[in-house]
Amino acid sequence: MRLNREKFPLVVKGIPYLIPPAAITVIGGLWGKLYLFLPFLALTVFMCSFFRNPPRRIPGGAGLILSPADGRILSITKKSKATKVSIFMSVFNCHVNRAPAAGTIESIRYQRGTFLPANKAEASRQNEQNALRLQTAEGLKVLFVQVAGIIARRIVCYVRKGDQVQRGEIVGAILFGSRLDVYLPQGVKVAVRKGERVKGGKSVLGVIQ
Repeated sequence: MRLNREKFPLVVKGIPYLIPPAAITVIGGLWGKLYLFLPFLALTVFMCSFFRNPPRRIPGGAGLILSPADGRILSITKKSKATKVSIFMSVFNCHVNRAPAAGTIESIRYQRGTFLPANKAEASRQNEQNALRLQTAEGLKVLFVQVAGIIARRIVCYVRKGDQVQRGEIVGAILFGSRLDVYLPQGVKVAVRKGERVKGGKSVLGVIQ
């Protein structure tokens, strides 16, 4: 039976973070203690917002490489064999991660590390991270890396080596503030610019030439 990843992040991963502040909010309201009710109500609303999973209309068309995450383009760096596009996710972004293209998960490599602020360049090398290499339906290899941040302490990955994924399909999540680095191979034209806001499974990062 195929796992329904469309609801998984919110329903399962959000519950342990949502129940405590919601319970204190209810208790504070019943007791008439505004010093408990108001701050924990705000925290409950924040948790609901953080674990949201809005529906996305996945764009069609051949040769599109989509953003795997919501956030802001932090940097675009030319490498010898690829172009690295870094996306910074603040705590206010949706943190669901999606497959940038249809294809096969060739490998997954988890690396322990530090928890530097995710907008720092060295976070790509030193922070806890999970690298997924995808062979697209067009035969290209796209590497995208989930990178933990100063607040993030949990990288979630729902796919395994050998899994077939569709463009825009949910593949994981990162809990609380982080970044995602995408390595676009040669032959892909970058379609975003530094500072641009992108949506996971919706915004086009690159186009296969």
